[in-house]
Amino acid sequence: MSELPPRDSDAFDGLSDGLPDEFDEIVASETDRDPDLAVIEAGSRTLRAQSGPAAPDIPARPEDPEVDKALRAVETELASRWGETKLEPSVSRIKALMDVLGDPQRAYPSIHLTGTNGKTSTARMIEALLAAFELRTGRYTSPHVQSVTERISLDQAPISAERFIETYEDIKPYVEMVDSQQEYRLSFFEVLTGMAYAAFADAPVDVAVVEVGMGGSWDATNVIDADVAVVTPIDLDHTDRLGTTPGEIAGEKAGIIKQDATVILAQQPVDAAQVLLKKSVEANATVAREGLEFGVVARRLAVGGQMVTLRGLGGEYEEIFLPLHGAHQAHNAAVALAAVEAFFGVGAARSEPLDVDTVRKAFAQVTSPGRLELVRTSPSVLLDAAHNPAGARVTAEAITEVFDFSRLIGVVGASGDKDVRGFLEAFEPVFAEIVITQNSSHRAMDADALAAIAVEVFGEDRVQVEPRLDDALEAAITLAEEEGEYSGGGVLVTGSVITVGEARLLLGRG
Repeated sequence: MSELPPRDSDAFDGLSDGLPDEFDEIVASETDRDPDLAVIEAGSRTLRAQSGPAAPDIPARPEDPEVDKALRAVETELASRWGETKLEPSVSRIKALMDVLGDPQRAYPSIHLTGTNGKTSTARMIEALLAAFELRTGRYTSPHVQSVTERISLDQAPISAERFIETYEDIKPYVEMVDSQQEYRLSFFEVLTGMAYAAFADAPVDVAVVEVGMGGSWDATNVIDADVAVVTPIDLDHTDRLGTTPGEIAGEKAGIIKQDATVILAQQPVDAAQVLLKKSVEANATVAREGLEFGVVARRLAVGGQMVTLRGLGGEYEEIFLPLHGAHQAHNAAVALAAVEAFFGVGAARSEPLDVDTVRKAFAQVTSPGRLELVRTSPSVLLDAAHNPAGARVTAEAITEVFDFSRLIGVVGASGDKDVRGFLEAFEPVFAEIVITQNSSHRAMDADALAAIAVEVFGEDRVQVEPRLDDALEAAITLAEEEGEYSGGGVLVTGSVITVGEARLLLGRG
């Protein structure tokens, strides 16, 4: 058993008493990309929050009124298109757009990620590693936490509002041309994907890190021929569109595996692994599997995160500090490291590992907003974008491992198309009480409907309903403080990326 670090930070009061050093099984990572489109606005009330400055990778609204006005105009135009929840499974429209743009997606090599949970965190780790080795990176992820500009990053930072507007205006005539020739207009996500690929070519970037929006085969991002395909853990989500078993879902996600590529597989359910391996054989792809060719050797808690030893394709990398919480993030780090090794040819064209000091530097700088993110102390308020049962389970495990809350209050606002019962059941053992709310998205589940399920899971005496998110946060903070300032109470806001983004703004972040 490993020893815990000294308690020299308020953010980590109440760490658990110990943790095994080795893990044989991966757990599904923290959150899938919930396909919401929302321009998140702050609520009308100010909370009793003790918050720091906005994180640099979550941009605020532009300070220049004219720029803000222009960005809102672009957001409005994008929002007039099919949202991310209305899909027509085809890449014909995005291919047509790429064709008239001159195929910008072929101007640079790429790493393509799919899976159910953990894609964004893994993409951010891959991006940090590539940048540490002095490559100029472009990253495309979805959805956004607070600003649509977060989705397109250059050099590890979201593109500026000015550049986002300029990119949209540059491709707008071509978008309209394609619209006029297709049965359906390009969707919101397709236009954003075109913007990302064009921005990366214009930069230009040395490598693009691209996360699918949903699935793989017919996802709009799947017009790239990535040298490295990454599949994070697959679990049940979007079952109405992707399939009702991990194997069926894997069939869609396997579509990103291209001829002669290298495939990095996180540990998977057996039926999903079989599908992915079969597709890899058909594509003559080289496969690296977590638990066999790479993996997590050891991990222990550390102030602000965890220390991990990773086995990569080229050998072991010891004493890597990862400033993120949870076993799932350690496994995401192993996947990210293997992906970057594969990109550089480690294990194939070269046998020596990557420079360990550079790897350490990269991982130490990783951030993942809205993933067990501490945004307030006294009481502690955490944000986590988990919204399916698999994501909820690993978040609950991570909280139990890292924080010894005497009383944890949940604030939950979920989307109506999710397995909310399974989600709530995963959190039931760790929430003393739960405050049910709803976010501003049109997909938000009605607070009363969600509360009815919560009562069945938690019991009536543990459930409170506050439809307004600001009221819900205020109520949860009050409940956490009931036992006194030093009682060890805490609050976890979860259920949706949108809920987390809106809470982040209400708590003064961004």
